[in-house]
Amino acid sequence: MNDTSPPPRPALAASAPAARLAPIALALTIGLVGGAIAWQLRVPLAWMIGPMVATAAASLSGWRLQQIPMGRELGQAVVGVAIGLQMTPTVFTSVAALTPAIAVATIGVVTTTTAAAFILRPLGQVDPRTAFFATAAAGMADMALVARRYGGDPDAVATVHAIRVAGIVLVVPILVVGFGTGGTIEDVTPAGAHPLALFPVLGLAVLCAYALKPLGFPNPWLVGPMLGSAAFAAIDPFKAAVPWTALVLAQLAIGIALGTRFKRESLARLPRVVMAAVVIAALLILASAAGGAALSAATGLPFTVAFLSLAPAGITEMVLTAKIMRVDATVVTAFQIVRIALIASTVMVMFRIYGWIARRVHGSPI
Repeated sequence: MNDTSPPPRPALAASAPAARLAPIALALTIGLVGGAIAWQLRVPLAWMIGPMVATAAASLSGWRLQQIPMGRELGQAVVGVAIGLQMTPTVFTSVAALTPAIAVATIGVVTTTTAAAFILRPLGQVDPRTAFFATAAAGMADMALVARRYGGDPDAVATVHAIRVAGIVLVVPILVVGFGTGGTIEDVTPAGAHPLALFPVLGLAVLCAYALKPLGFPNPWLVGPMLGSAAFAAIDPFKAAVPWTALVLAQLAIGIALGTRFKRESLARLPRVVMAAVVIAALLILASAAGGAALSAATGLPFTVAFLSLAPAGITEMVLTAKIMRVDATVVTAFQIVRIALIASTVMVMFRIYGWIARRVHGSPI
């Protein structure tokens, strides 16, 4: 008697979730090892830089890695809560007093990154549209999508942004620790704060992040939790604090998310773009350091704060560096948020200005 029934498939069904989880588990394992090594070597922001470098190296070696689902977002939320719990009316007032400096500094960053497009174009041998969106200091995904819409190369745009952010995240903390001066803002755990008290506050933070997302607010996963926890701290229904372990886990998740962006296929296809992106990242770091020195002299802000405020990388990474350095992370947040908001709202205006300049420099339309 012939058995025509299909063979059972429990093994395939069981292996499907494992296959999906394997790249995440591998990235987490490599990230933990990288973080532990960086911690032993006393690298600044060891639990972010170590996992970033380790997972980037593994990904570029051909290993299939995937970031922790929602890891970067929850890591940002933890950092936002840590800052928000320390915000007071006095802090808000001091930040508001810096509004003119924030406006001038933001215009300076926009001008610098637009000028960088003229350097990237010949170095990377890319078209002018790609050069502009690749150097605009906004979100990598957003700029890649806009570049695709206007005829640019989204892969090249994403590659330049990934190298810019990773380069700045890798170099700037080392520079500010080596040459900057740490602050005196201590993380003091309030008396009576229970470790489990963080969870309801983190739940509130997630709700605030989702509330800001439809509004198009820059970096809602940092800003929403920061504002929500600041309101919580003002009401003070119970004592809460962000323990050191939570910040380590936040750094780990963010570092893995940054490192797994690097794919061997993309970098191998665009060697000149990769080389040019490294040069652009170095120039932006130098420009940020020079601008930070000028901002510090004009406002009296510590150089460390001014430098982190102008560095065109991810908001969370620069704010986290400020927190680890025990300097005023709220000021860094304000500068970075205004920069992202201005670029996001004026990117097409700047694109037209860039096109006008390019026509006069190169004699051809973009």
